[in-house]
Amino acid sequence: MTSAPGPRPSAARHRPWPWCRQCTGIALDLGSARTRAWMSGRRSILDVPTVTVPGHSATHPVQRGTIVDTPGTARMLNRLLGHRLARSGRPLLILTTPVLGGITYRAEARTAVEVLRPRTVLTVPTARAVAVAADSDPTRPLLVLDIGAHLTEVTLLADGAVTDARHTALGTSDLGTGDLEGRTPAARLTDAVDAMVTAMLDQDRTSQTLDALQRGVLLAGGGALRPDIADHLSRRLRAPVRSVPSPHTAAVRGAARLLQAAHAHPSATGIPDMAHPH
Repeated sequence: MTSAPGPRPSAARHRPWPWCRQCTGIALDLGSARTRAWMSGRRSILDVPTVTVPGHSATHPVQRGTIVDTPGTARMLNRLLGHRLARSGRPLLILTTPVLGGITYRAEARTAVEVLRPRTVLTVPTARAVAVAADSDPTRPLLVLDIGAHLTEVTLLADGAVTDARHTALGTSDLGTGDLEGRTPAARLTDAVDAMVTAMLDQDRTSQTLDALQRGVLLAGGGALRPDIADHLSRRLRAPVRSVPSPHTAAVRGAARLLQAAHAHPSATGIPDMAHPH
């Protein structure tokens, strides 16, 4: 005598991160001047000014790599992405962060993105996202120079992880005129970068920084769109300087690739080293 088969267990409505392959994904790069976002299912990158509201009353909620107005940042993100999300959707979100932003930046950023009702938020250092966008070899030391509108970061990556970093509150928005000593705008920025790289070389007890410098500096951010800056840097550092393709969107494109890799296979992103989930 055979017994009748019992009821089949009901399938889970929504598989948890990172094994849900059908969930909406968002890659987000919050810059001081521009905010860029990529959503799964879209080919283009959304690129808007980082302002609370458009028009003459606009204020800047992110300044010099710091979120100074968390509610304003949330309103901007809701205006940019809120209407693009399904009402019942809970997106998986990966957010680039300044390498030296620390816990405070991540906490403020996570508070701001809650307006998008994310299921999970992961953070990745901007330098690592840039390296991913450039298809750099993660097994070899790499110096990433990210020149934004208000912040410039130099980061040493080894085995894909941040091992040293420096930043300066100087960017392309500060390069309008020369200074009192007659230095050109590009020279001012070059001086700052040279000082940061020199400090990294002096404090490195290994050969990683020197090896990375000799291989060449990977340049990203809006500053990479200025040929005079790359030329000055190469001569001052006495090392090759190469720009990642479409350098102003490299960070968000790298974050998008990490997000896509996580959808395809959880281990592909190296999540424990990359991010800090809720």
